Amino acid sequence: MRYLRARRKTAFISITTFFTAIGVTIGVAALVTVLAVMNGFEANLRARVLNLSPQIQILSFEGSITNYDDIEAKALKVPDVTGAAAFVIGQGMLSSGRGVGGVVVRGIDIQSLAGTHELRRYIQRGELASLGQVIEPTPGNPTAPNGALAIGEELAQKLKVKVGDVVRVVSPILAQDNGEITARSGNFTVGAIFDSGAAFVDRTVVFMGLKNAQRFFGREGRVDGIELRLKDLDDTQSATVALRNLFPYPYRVRNWIEFNQAATAGFAMLKRVYSLVLLMLIAVAAFNLVATLIMTVMEKRKDIAILMTMGATRGGIRLIFVLKGLVLGGVGTLAGLILGAVACFALANYHFVHIPKDIYGISSLPVDASVWNFGAVAAASMILCLMASFYPARQASRQLPVEVIRYE
Repeated sequence: MRYLRARRKTAFISITTFFTAIGVTIGVAALVTVLAVMNGFEANLRARVLNLSPQIQILSFEGSITNYDDIEAKALKVPDVTGAAAFVIGQGMLSSGRGVGGVVVRGIDIQSLAGTHELRRYIQRGELASLGQVIEPTPGNPTAPNGALAIGEELAQKLKVKVGDVVRVVSPILAQDNGEITARSGNFTVGAIFDSGAAFVDRTVVFMGLKNAQRFFGREGRVDGIELRLKDLDDTQSATVALRNLFPYPYRVRNWIEFNQAATAGFAMLKRVYSLVLLMLIAVAAFNLVATLIMTVMEKRKDIAILMTMGATRGGIRLIFVLKGLVLGGVGTLAGLILGAVACFALANYHFVHIPKDIYGISSLPVDASVWNFGAVAAASMILCLMASFYPARQASRQLPVEVIRYE
């Protein structure tokens, strides 16, 4: 602790020591804050995407599934699965006369909470129950609506429609008997408008009642798959393995990690890049310790020589300067962790940093601080400070007392 202080005539060393600790503090605080924000963005995006997309899907290599009631019952026996719902999916074009857009039409069972629980939370106008109304086509009135749709807020603005307006769906249909592709179209009313906060979902995904979707896409009595919801997303891999054992070929089980592999990998890469850049900031501050400790060694040459003539070992001298580096690194790291925790608390509770909601779906920075991230940053900072201490400590232990006393 005495060696952390300098004589009055060499106060510059104390100032350098102070700013070295400040550099470590800023680097650690920046890294833990950025990691918390990145975790928040990842969790927010994952939640918004998964709210309106399946967590796990059971599909068939043969195309459609006919015994979907039996599959749902068997899937619900898996401990991690809390809900199951059959679905039909198709692509098409939605037009209103005032606009047109390509969409993915998803037929869902309105009576199943597993398929509609999250969607109900995002309904802004209209009623989701209107999708469950099955309307038989009227041959004498081809323009009569065939049912209702739930569309996103952005798509509604693009098509310039509101609840109750009629839109036309045009979709290519693959004939089952000869494999030819034909087009099918039908009128539907806008039964509900939702706003999930995920722009690409609100712009491209349309929901239709399961019975109406089966009839429109020519899949009466058949579905394209069964979506499952889990008790905890952390159980995704274990549930996937159990379901794959329960439903072998011709069935195929896929989870949300595989659906969003590009986004998941992209976020992981961004976190690694940001962590590496900010870790280099800590490294710059940590390796300032080299200059600080070298100056301290030069100042304390006579002290070192006297200690060695009194019997201090080279290892003991090395330990003094290694401990000095660790004390500086520890003070800077602890202060950085405290500063980072304060920054995370302020960002999470006061929302003074604003971001475009139409791009990110949220208006302020999301923060998800993790104890593990704080621990990892602290460990990395201390390791860098320890490494920076080795060379000055080694040079201090190699001082020759005779030479120092002769010239000093």
